[in-house]
Amino acid sequence: MLSADRSFFLLVDMQGKLASLVQKHRELTESIVTLIRGLRILEIPTVWMEQYPKGLGETIPKIKGELEGVTPFAKTSFGCGGDEAIMAAITSLGRKQAIVAGIETHVCVYQSCMQLLEGGFEVTLIEDCTSSRNKRDRKTALHALSAAGVKISTVEMVLFELLHKAGGEKFKLISSLIK
Repeated sequence: MLSADRSFFLLVDMQGKLASLVQKHRELTESIVTLIRGLRILEIPTVWMEQYPKGLGETIPKIKGELEGVTPFAKTSFGCGGDEAIMAAITSLGRKQAIVAGIETHVCVYQSCMQLLEGGFEVTLIEDCTSSRNKRDRKTALHALSAAGVKISTVEMVLFELLHKAGGEKFKLISSLIK
């Protein structure tokens, strides 16, 4: 089970040019916004990555606006494990449970998840918070990640898993997000 005090959130490459090309990009954006809001309520730290922002642009404004106080890491490697600064930021959190969302499922998300697994992290990929330009690529990546040991979850499932029980202010806030 995920635990709020052992988890961190890794946001992968939700950038303008690329984000507008993936399948169901509007629904994806809404799901990620809900996830970020819920994770902030639960005080889960965020590591935010952007793939070559000079070429692909910045994170889309709707998501960027939810990440106040967090600075993105620019990268050229596809996975988080290919960048020393990103891995140092992740390691410095002292948390071993990664919650992952972003694009594209079959490239940067896939490689980040695999590299985190190789690094000894427990990895949970939020299925309704990831997409690719091609349905087949996304489906293949989800299957491969699941087979490799990545837990596949959803926004609602992961937020309530992190809560562990009903009641209290955080439960009320999370419940209002999900409705």
